[in-house]
Amino acid sequence: MWPEARLARAFTNTIPARRIDLPSCTGGENICETTFEATGERFDRILREYGPALARVACGYEKVASAREDLTQEIALAIWQALPHFRGECSERTFVYRIAHNRCLTHVYRRQPAHEPLDELPPVLEPLDPRPLPEEQVAMAHERDRLRSAIQHLPMVHRQVIMLILEGLSHAEIAEVLGITENNVGVRLNRARKALREALEERA
Repeated sequence: MWPEARLARAFTNTIPARRIDLPSCTGGENICETTFEATGERFDRILREYGPALARVACGYEKVASAREDLTQEIALAIWQALPHFRGECSERTFVYRIAHNRCLTHVYRRQPAHEPLDELPPVLEPLDPRPLPEEQVAMAHERDRLRSAIQHLPMVHRQVIMLILEGLSHAEIAEVLGITENNVGVRLNRARKALREALEERA
């Protein structure tokens, strides 16, 4: 069995999503103000709850730090714009990840060239573990960066399912996010695991 728990720890990035400026409600009516306030409160809660995960999603699609910050902001703005239209047809988590991945795909297909250097991978913002010796921390950091680099070099169709499975989504949730069947999720995941193993062997 592929060690997803180990991969998840290695790929985790706790960069919080920055707060974006919300558009103002210009109608001046009570109903507009009430709706705006409720949407704003829900948006704030979503960023608190999913902010680190959204930053990890952005990291999976964008290697350059400055562009990754912009992408995280684009994701947040897309969620804000879509919130008034969310009617609960799926879970909130599926809704958030679907918007995030769709925005990331737009970002990837919009920019050129398709592959950037890997010299701007996110730094370690916190100690990986206060207990290991310094040399062990270095080894752990190297392993984390090797895994992250391998994931970032996977074909998009494989990268998506790997990132979603690492975020703890079920096959059913991944199917909803990507708009495919659960059987398709299983097939893509098996191929993605094989591709990731091969990518890791190349970086050994």
